[in-house]
Amino acid sequence: MTRLERLLRPKSICVIGGGGFGANVVKQTLKMRFPGHIWPIHPTKDTVEGLPAFRSIADLPDVPDATFVGVNRHLTIDMVRELSARGAGGAICFAAGFLEAGNDDADGARLQEELIAAAGAMPIIGPNCYGLINYADGALLWPDQHGGTRLAAGTRGVAIVTQSSNIAINMTMQKRGLPVAYIMTAGNQAQTGLSEMALGLIEDERVSALGLHIEGFDSVDGFERLAARARQLGKPIVAMKVGRSAQARAATVSHTASLAGSDAASDAFLKRLGIARLDTIPSFLEALKLLAVAGPLGGPRLSSMSCSGGEASVMADSAEGRRVLFPALAEEHRAHVKATLGPLVAVANPLDYHTFIWNNEPAMTATFSAMVSGGFDLNLLVLDFPRNDRCTDVDWWPTVNAFEAALKAHGATGAIVASMPENLPEAYCEGLIARGIVPLYGIAEAVDAAEAAALVGEAWQDGRSTDEAAAKALLTAAGLPVPAGRRAASAGEAVDAAEALGYPVAVKALGIAHKSEAGAVRLNLRDADAVSAAAQAMAGLGTGLYVERMVTGGIGELIVGITRDPLFGPVMTVGTGGVMVELLKDSATLLLPATREDVLAALRSLKLFPLLDGFRGRPKADVDAAVEAILGIADFALAHATEVDELDVNPLIVCENGAWVADALMVLSDHA
Repeated sequence: MTRLERLLRPKSICVIGGGGFGANVVKQTLKMRFPGHIWPIHPTKDTVEGLPAFRSIADLPDVPDATFVGVNRHLTIDMVRELSARGAGGAICFAAGFLEAGNDDADGARLQEELIAAAGAMPIIGPNCYGLINYADGALLWPDQHGGTRLAAGTRGVAIVTQSSNIAINMTMQKRGLPVAYIMTAGNQAQTGLSEMALGLIEDERVSALGLHIEGFDSVDGFERLAARARQLGKPIVAMKVGRSAQARAATVSHTASLAGSDAASDAFLKRLGIARLDTIPSFLEALKLLAVAGPLGGPRLSSMSCSGGEASVMADSAEGRRVLFPALAEEHRAHVKATLGPLVAVANPLDYHTFIWNNEPAMTATFSAMVSGGFDLNLLVLDFPRNDRCTDVDWWPTVNAFEAALKAHGATGAIVASMPENLPEAYCEGLIARGIVPLYGIAEAVDAAEAAALVGEAWQDGRSTDEAAAKALLTAAGLPVPAGRRAASAGEAVDAAEALGYPVAVKALGIAHKSEAGAVRLNLRDADAVSAAAQAMAGLGTGLYVERMVTGGIGELIVGITRDPLFGPVMTVGTGGVMVELLKDSATLLLPATREDVLAALRSLKLFPLLDGFRGRPKADVDAAVEAILGIADFALAHATEVDELDVNPLIVCENGAWVADALMVLSDHA
């Protein structure tokens, strides 16, 4: 039982507050058919929404599990103190004017301290917070309208936690067929942080997935615990983290008591935790729906089918530059699909199957089955229904039936994508989900959702990443050229390590894959003050610090990557490395084992090679040392072929004399 159990899943609700807010909470709770006790407190009224009212907390017939406190900020503190003394399960603090008020209100910080002290061990949510809607039990501590409905018995829904009450209200109004179990707002997180709220919610077996709208992280440790527990329970998380723009960061600081933090660091942190980040509310909701219904995807490979060449083109364009893709069909697969269609249809992925087979359910079943037999991670069917006030959609259902049959025949995951939200009635969504088909709204949003589900799936795959220090220890033991380095747990330890290693040094945050993007690496530090400042700036970014002797005199940077192909075994990629690796895409691929000549030929094929070879009179790099290092990496991969799923050395810095492994990422198989 979590600390928040009584508050989140109450058997009794107390409502404190005059005016309209308290009455609204009672009204909404009655409307949702809450089966437990509802105890309004009002100083003068005998009834609230037809229920008997009590004059004070002391007059209540029993101790409430959850209380909505809807009075002014000063009286809120008194009410919280009384509730805590009586042993209440928790309270929602609606009032504003605490620490979130910022420097404009000198009393805000003092009042927040008093509020926390008054609560003691009793959980409080907020202040400046709308509260909680529990659609699974019909328990509402919510002072306004909402658009949701009770979760049907025996079904599951998503939980959404936001730091904005208005965004929460808007999300309850969605007509996208997203089943919702909980909506919760965090307010300014005076005592209970967003990550603890989320941990409490995912313990409910009726919750299928979790969505977070984040303005600021309450606790790095809290989010790490949340991500680990979510993976244990098989409940994926998506997040909409605001703060990319300067304007958004400014609005966040004025709206909440928590800090937005570095956006690049936030991005890296969420990726490390396996939490998919979305940028818009529609994409956030669609990703949450896909993950709730279908779960994480096994990979990034998508198929698409539509009866229009225009739609096929839009689908193809939507994946451009993405982590997900529409791979070309293998010749045998293409022929299989072609055999189900007429000679005038050009078979490709995305597929325009034309209207020749429209409303012919057996023919569409054959085509759809042939297409989804390719083992795609997600199969998309673009299907916009006609408006039912002026048209009929009778001829659309054979298409749905054929798609369902094709998916079931191959155990495949599929989604119907409406290019416009109004072209897929909400009333159809529950039936589609019951058939095992995910209803998705919007082509761009559907691809965003697929990308998010693939990211979570990749993060959840059996396997574990070593951090840079551990990976380099293994490579050093194998005789590879790795600069001397030491772990450090604090700025003081980092300085001690730098003094022992000798300046200049690099300081890095461990546990972050793309350090440059996240601000998790500082180079060429030449004294203790610089090391200390760098270490303090990186505090909380990763799992610890790593101090390393700086590689100087570099002429060129290479990437040497190893992946394990299920057919060919270890495969090595050699290319232009450093921060330009994705931009330049300058690489060569080698099957292992490879000879010295193979490696040298691969290097000579790179656009970077003239730089290594003394371009326009510049110093020549030690290409022989680079070849030796690459062969050493290949030998290590072959020697550990059953243990290493991935190995990424980026960069391998090639100098006039020698080549050095400056960064390394290693993913070990689960049994390694």
